Amino acid sequence: MVVAASLVVVAGAVAGVLAAFDDGGRASDEAGPPEVSASPRPAPLPAVPTRSAPATTASAPPSPSPSARRTTTPASSKPAKKREHRTAVAGRLYRHPDSQVLAWVRSHSGDPRHAVIASRIAEQPAAVWFADYSPDTVTARVAAVTSGGAALGRVPVVVPYTIPGRDCGGHSQGGAPGLDAYDTWIDRFAAGLGSDEVIVVLEPDSVAQAECLSAGERADRFASLARAGRVLKAANPRARVYFDAGHSGWNPPGKQAAWLRQAGAASPESSDGIFSNVSNFHTTADEVAYDRRVLDALGGPAGLGAVIDTSRNGNGAPADGEWCDPAGRKLGRAPTLSTGEARIDAYLWVKLPGESDGCKGRPGTFTASYAYDLASS
Repeated sequence: MVVAASLVVVAGAVAGVLAAFDDGGRASDEAGPPEVSASPRPAPLPAVPTRSAPATTASAPPSPSPSARRTTTPASSKPAKKREHRTAVAGRLYRHPDSQVLAWVRSHSGDPRHAVIASRIAEQPAAVWFADYSPDTVTARVAAVTSGGAALGRVPVVVPYTIPGRDCGGHSQGGAPGLDAYDTWIDRFAAGLGSDEVIVVLEPDSVAQAECLSAGERADRFASLARAGRVLKAANPRARVYFDAGHSGWNPPGKQAAWLRQAGAASPESSDGIFSNVSNFHTTADEVAYDRRVLDALGGPAGLGAVIDTSRNGNGAPADGEWCDPAGRKLGRAPTLSTGEARIDAYLWVKLPGESDGCKGRPGTFTASYAYDLASS
């Protein structure tokens, strides 16, 4: 069965931070979603994950909206360049000042959960998501993040998330109206990347969850993803672009690698490697082992690496396969660009802890009770 990897929904696109709202006069537990999500800089956390059983969950029924069948090939025809492996980037990760957790922290200084959420979540760097199809504003919004990181000499993590038919029509459904529109949106996204170091987590679920598409639709999507990688890296040669590998409880490494190869992930002109565990709970040890197997099966240059979402994997995945805000989870390893693991370029917080999958709060919104449970476990 397919396991849904990420459920990150932007319920509305609003510039800047949305203030947390008050429900019936009591302290608000849920903050409305801002246009982008982020969070602060590394501080040590104690969570060294334990191993867990993989999750098995059915996906939502498909409702894709791809464009007409394409004939372009997903990978460059040029031979792969040989290069030595290197760490993803030097330096520290960027703390973007606008995020749902920061909005909640600023608005709820008197809440008894404030200190824990502020110190354990709001002081960590997290990815900035661009999940709404807004071609007219996306360049400026991306540039605001990348220029902010460059000004501090830190590395932002950005997540383009508007592939048509995303999440197979599940909680995070939406995206561009078609692949031609998506290609144009990616061009405009790339125009905001600047010229400094940046990590791009390209379209969570777009490869691992492609089973819901027909063979033709899958080929079209993979062609667009390969093109996206090329466009992003051409716009900023210092950008590091990672493709969707799902997670260790999902597709077998060989199958995942075959799809990734079709999507251009083995080509150095499109890709710097793969990402895994976005919005999921599998242990870091499981993901390291899985990602290395996928990379081995993928082929391509020796420099391809992996980044792992460690935001909520401190207790591993629940044995019953629950994916929607499961109880008993906790924060994972702190985000870092220095993992000490061969071929593992970074541990990142791609999913902001406390943003609900749709069970403890509205999908994609920050829910203080959930954040507190993760941070205090």
